Amino acid sequence: MKREAMFYEELGDGKVRCLLCPHNCVIDNGRTGVCKARRNENGKLFSLNYREITSIALDPIEKKPLFHFYPGSTIISVGTWGCNFKCEFCQNWEISQQRPYYVKALLPEELVDIALEYTHEGNIGIAYTYSEPIVWYEFVYEASKIAKEKDLKNVLVTNGYINEEPLKDLLPFIDAMNIDLKAFNNEFYRKVCGGNYEKVLKTIETAVLNDVHVEVTTLVVPDGNDNLEELEEEFKALAKISPDIPLHLSRYHPAYKYTKPPTSVEKLEEIYQLAKRYLNYVYLGNVWNEEYESTYCPKCGSLVIIRRGYDVRILNLDKEGRCKACNNQILRKL
Repeated sequence: MKREAMFYEELGDGKVRCLLCPHNCVIDNGRTGVCKARRNENGKLFSLNYREITSIALDPIEKKPLFHFYPGSTIISVGTWGCNFKCEFCQNWEISQQRPYYVKALLPEELVDIALEYTHEGNIGIAYTYSEPIVWYEFVYEASKIAKEKDLKNVLVTNGYINEEPLKDLLPFIDAMNIDLKAFNNEFYRKVCGGNYEKVLKTIETAVLNDVHVEVTTLVVPDGNDNLEELEEEFKALAKISPDIPLHLSRYHPAYKYTKPPTSVEKLEEIYQLAKRYLNYVYLGNVWNEEYESTYCPKCGSLVIIRRGYDVRILNLDKEGRCKACNNQILRKL
């Protein structure tokens, strides 16, 4: 189920350089890159997970999480295996860090057909998620083009660690992204995840400038990326791109190689208040408190969307996504 990769160069002596993400892996014949999903075969680079599906489900859009993009709708969520990060707290390490025993084979057009079958149940499109969709690039690129032609929405849930050229080629077919900004500390990024925050911040900026709806998630890990001064710099940087970027501050729980206790709710509340100084829409994830999941108008303070888990009620928004009390534009996609 392999397919030749779209972004690489031949280096001679049977070696290739992958140009998909900032790792820019130089790969010997018969070997794979960091993501384990792209292999050099006799001087040609191939995607090994093309057509390989590990998970597929109809999810609430809020689960991605996307709070400002067609709230209350559902979306077909689909994933493969492989990742260009090695996050030691990964929730989905069984598919991100290894190739699972069982996968389902689907062509891009078959996935689009499945998504179309569920439109009568409120499905708006396809979310590429669960593991890292960047290392599934060829499949995502082809499926998103077909889905766009069928008036379906395409969503990426991603770590944002991608080179500029493949990103710009893909963005015309992408409607929304939730991008993980793991930290504003490159020591944490390199040691725990395997990347750097500058490249991810650039992806966020590029997507926003290309009129893609962007929301950002930061998983707050105790004694890892929870330094208030660093977080304040993150919030300033996001606000410089746009103060209307919704930010999800998510509560860490032990997973994979991390056994530290969960982030305290009190610490998250402190970080929430700090983020609100710079950003108009801040939410707490994995806390299950409607006060921190609901949407308030930043101009007049009106409660416009109330969320209790995945129970979503739109209260005070008109059909154009504006606050009924003060006419402030809150949602672009309603």
